[in-house]
Amino acid sequence: MKLILGMPKGSLQEATFALFGKAGIRISVNSRSYFPSCDDPELDLILMRPQEMPRYVEQGIMDAAITGYDWTVENKVKVQTVCELSYSKSSRQGARWVLAVPENSRFRKPADLRGKRIATELVNTTKGYFRKKGVKVDVEFSWGATEVKPPRLADAIVELTETGSSLAANRLRIIDTVLETTTILIANKTSWKNRWKRHKLENLEMLLRGTLTAEGLVGLMCNVDEAHLNAAIRELPALHNPTISNLSDKGWYALETIINANEIKSVIPRLKRAGASGIVEYPVNKVIR
Repeated sequence: MKLILGMPKGSLQEATFALFGKAGIRISVNSRSYFPSCDDPELDLILMRPQEMPRYVEQGIMDAAITGYDWTVENKVKVQTVCELSYSKSSRQGARWVLAVPENSRFRKPADLRGKRIATELVNTTKGYFRKKGVKVDVEFSWGATEVKPPRLADAIVELTETGSSLAANRLRIIDTVLETTTILIANKTSWKNRWKRHKLENLEMLLRGTLTAEGLVGLMCNVDEAHLNAAIRELPALHNPTISNLSDKGWYALETIINANEIKSVIPRLKRAGASGIVEYPVNKVIR
C-alpha cells in the first residue's frame, strides 16, 4: 500500500523538499516531471500547485497534501487537517493575505474602497471578507504580478506577504489583514479513516514537526566533578532538566541537554567558568516532544 501525497510546486517547493530531507526523506525530481521520487517506498508523490491540491484531496485523488490553510479556505473544501507546519517559502513563520492600497492614496480603511476594483488571486475569500463588512466592491482574479496593478489597473489588491517588503517596494500600504495562513498537512477524510494511511500520516507528522522543532536548537554535553555539579547545572537552560550520568571516574558526571542555538555563545563560557570540562556542542536533527 502507498500513500499518495501532494507536494507544493512553486514558492514552497524548495523549502518543503529541504524539510523532508532533514526529516530523513530524500526527494529528487526531474525539472520536467510532476512525479518526484523519494527513498520512502510507501510514499507516492505528486508535484502540484498548492492552490489546486485541496480539491484533489477532498475528491480522494490524493490521500493527503502539503498546502496552505488559505487554499483550503478559498476552495471551501471538507478535509482533515492533520497538523500545522510552521514554515513558508523564506522563513519559519506563517504569512498573511493583506489588503493594500497605493501609499499616497486616500484609502485608509476597507469601507473607503466601496465601488472600487480589487485585484487578487484569493477571489472567494476576498469577496467573503468585503461581504462581511457590508462593502460592495468589484473583485477580479489576478494572474500574477498583483503588486504592480495599483493604481492604474486596480484600486487595491489583496496579496500574500511574509514581511511586507515587496509591497513597500511597490509603494503600497497595508490597511488590513484579510486572512492569516500557514502551511498545513491535510488528508482526505476517507483516507484518514484507513488505519494504515492514518498511521503513515501520523508518522509523517511526527518526523516533520520534530524537524521543525529542532531548528534553532543544539545539543550540549560536558563533564564536571561533584564539587562543581550544582554550579554547572545552574548554567544550563534546558528544555527539561539536564540528563546527569555517572562517569567511570569516581566523583565525575556527564551533563547533557538541549538549548537554543542563540544561547550557546554565552552558555559555554559560563559553563567553563563553573568548572565544566570536555564541553561538546552538536547539531540536533529532531526533537520529538
